[in-house]
Amino acid sequence: MKLSVIGLGLMGGSMALSLKSVYKDWQIIGYDHSQSHKEEALRLNLVDKVAETFEEVKNSDIIILAIPVEGIINALQNLSDIDKNVTIIDLGSTKEKIIKNTPPTIRKNLVAAHPMAGTENTGPKAAFDSLYQDKVVVLCDIEDSGKHQRMIAEDIFKKLRMQIVYMNSKEHDLHAAYISHLPHAISFSLANSVLKQEDPKSILALAGGGFKSMSRIAKSSPVMWSDIFKQNRKNLLKTLDTFQNELDYMKDLIENEKWEDLQEWMKKANSLHDIL
Repeated sequence: MKLSVIGLGLMGGSMALSLKSVYKDWQIIGYDHSQSHKEEALRLNLVDKVAETFEEVKNSDIIILAIPVEGIINALQNLSDIDKNVTIIDLGSTKEKIIKNTPPTIRKNLVAAHPMAGTENTGPKAAFDSLYQDKVVVLCDIEDSGKHQRMIAEDIFKKLRMQIVYMNSKEHDLHAAYISHLPHAISFSLANSVLKQEDPKSILALAGGGFKSMSRIAKSSPVMWSDIFKQNRKNLLKTLDTFQNELDYMKDLIENEKWEDLQEWMKKANSLHDIL
């Protein structure tokens, strides 16, 4: 079996490394537009070999797209002539727009997946083989994928010890906006709020675990996350409105010294972790 991973950063590099340990008789090929990423992926032994051109990966049995979401759409257009038995798995953080922009001739080839995994680090050096272990992966609109492709994708994620959840793409994108995209937007905003002060270094000298936890994901790739915000714009704006309403309510309680109401508001937030 020949499997190609397009994109050799954190997600793709970790996927390639994980698959090498699970499917020892498969050939794992890597492709990235960055020559330095290809060289680094080989040096770190993330892949068995690298493809020098995108055309080379079309001969693979399985193609995994681990690139920014706008890049996934472009890649799918260039894969419109692949064999009907090839399995394409995209790992994008948004799903509805990717699926809608998949050429009809290869819709059955595609399994639209979103592994709920990642870190703030980027590049091949950020890859590690347990990134996906014990994490959730969402498969969207799976009824439109081919039976063969579905079987291949499910086997891969099960072998990686992932929990598979099925969801339609529209529902997924709304949920992802709340639990992934909004937190990133907040983290970027928090980081910029501090950086705009007169002496941010002095402020950061006081930074403890709370600030570091909330600002950690502001290190995430601007290219990747601007694409995600673009593709999920409508849902993200909805979550930002909801969040802004909560901020405004809290601000009103503090301005008007309604301390008991503020405590009740905080207690309600505490209960979130009774669900998690």
